[in-house]
This record gives sequence, structure tokens and C-alpha cells, in this order.
Amino acid sequence: MPRAEAEVAIDAPIGLVWRVMLDLDAYPAWNPFIVRIDSPADRPARIGDDLGLHVRFRGGLRVRTRERITRLEPPAATGPRREAALEYEFRGPLAALGLVRGRRLQSLEELAPGTTRYRTRERLTGALAVLVPASALRDGFERHAAALRARAEGLRGAAER
Repeated sequence: MPRAEAEVAIDAPIGLVWRVMLDLDAYPAWNPFIVRIDSPADRPARIGDDLGLHVRFRGGLRVRTRERITRLEPPAATGPRREAALEYEFRGPLAALGLVRGRRLQSLEELAPGTTRYRTRERLTGALAVLVPASALRDGFERHAAALRARAEGLRGAAER
């Protein structure tokens, strides 16, 4: 079954990276993969929220997917480290028919004070999942991770000036 992953170390505190990830209205300003998110207005995201992700693949193909937040764990101490997680599941018609299902997990781990590891992964299942271009998805995740790093590190630098 297709799967995609990306990982990057970010020179910014976990709390700042988390705020960037959850500032859904700001995605058009920095994210080359998820270029817009339609979400409930006037309040922070929460479990059960439906999202409309406007995705742009390299080469220009644009798609809109329906997702639902299934996990939302702000930075908290887990043993000796701080960790956080955001997960959402694909909710489109193909998912309703069981033809393509997927859950994307984005996780943060504090490596040291002021340094955060970002990881994202998705595994697709269902009869039509093999038709999803995993390499294009992986490329999008990698561009998303690099842009998240640039955004968080840029905000950290601006705050320190």
C-alpha cells in the first residue's frame, strides 16, 4: 500500500512549531503543499473538526480533500521529552466507499530546548489506494516540512531581534 513520510529538524521551540502548525488561516502565506485550509471560523481547531485542504502538487495539479481531525495533542511532557501530535483522516467519497482510506499523522518531538523534530506520515489503504501517486504525496510532505521549518525558524529569528 502507498505511504509517504517526511522528517526535518527545526531550530525553534516545540511550542512555536505547534502554533505554526495550528494557525490554519496562515497556511497560504507559507505552505507550498497545503495552500489553504477551510476550517471552522473564530475558534481554535479541535478533535472532530472537518477541514477542507486545498493541496497543490508539484507541477500544478490542485485537489481539495475533506479531512477530519482525529487527534490533537498540544506539546506536553512524555517522560523526559515534550511531544505533540496532530492527525486527520481522509473523509472524501472514496473513503466513505472504503476505496481509499488514509490518516496523516504530524508529530513533534523536542530534541533539546529550542530544537524540534517534525515528522509526518500517511499510509493509504483500500482497493484504489495503489492508484494514489505516493511519490507525489511524499514530495508534497517534504515541501511542507521544509516550509514549516523555514516559517518557524523565521518567526523565531524575528522574535529574537
